[in-house]
Amino acid sequence: MFNSLKQLLGATVMARDGAIGEVKQAYFDDEAWTIRYLVVNTGRWLSGREVLISPHAVVQPLGSGKLLDVRLSRRQVELSPPVDTHLPVSRQHERDYIGYYALPAYWGGSALWGMEALPLWPPTLPQGVESEQDAALRARHTPTEDQHLRSSAEVTGYDIQASDDSIGHVQDFIFDAESWAIRYLVVDTRNWWPGGKKVLLSTRWIDSIDWADREVLTSLTRAQVKQSPAYEPASELLRSDEQRLHDAYDRRGYWL
Repeated sequence: MFNSLKQLLGATVMARDGAIGEVKQAYFDDEAWTIRYLVVNTGRWLSGREVLISPHAVVQPLGSGKLLDVRLSRRQVELSPPVDTHLPVSRQHERDYIGYYALPAYWGGSALWGMEALPLWPPTLPQGVESEQDAALRARHTPTEDQHLRSSAEVTGYDIQASDDSIGHVQDFIFDAESWAIRYLVVDTRNWWPGGKKVLLSTRWIDSIDWADREVLTSLTRAQVKQSPAYEPASELLRSDEQRLHDAYDRRGYWL
């Protein structure tokens, strides 16, 4: 089942003992194209503080409504490590976060979520408990890593550059509701094609992203985009719809 990030925005996040706030945006991994955290604004409860919620904590099935249940208490969220969402989230902050919630590192294995394909709950944890001394020693000897977390709010609106010109801009993200993998960008073509349509761009067809110029680059052409199936946000995206999309571009499906 697929979900739209746009549908999640503004959703009320419910802990086991009450509401904690509303979804404001998401952080996704631009290498694996997977949502790693939801950014939740706590409103009056914590004086507008923003907190991160991992998909590990989200109760499945996700659904498409404006209510998101999480397997956390308000107290847990209140005491979670602070984050400045106006700055890039550092790997050290992620380590503090997953350490606090006892989550596995998604960058620690070959699968989408480290050692697992899905963000399971309870999570699969490494054997043994690392002492504070060992953790400090490991941190000192761990090289600085490239950061690949990106803000959905930042990337929304990026121009999509095909091989022969712009084909529109990023309007939304379509993700697998179980794995949280982003499968498609929703592209609004109407700023270059009067009376045009919304289309889906598979994240596998993205060649690169120019972060400085706010552009997503793909080798597709305008003619291919015009011939591709229209995307209807009000309709459920089925595997048959995906197959038609991939056939239109003569591309192999990710599920094969």
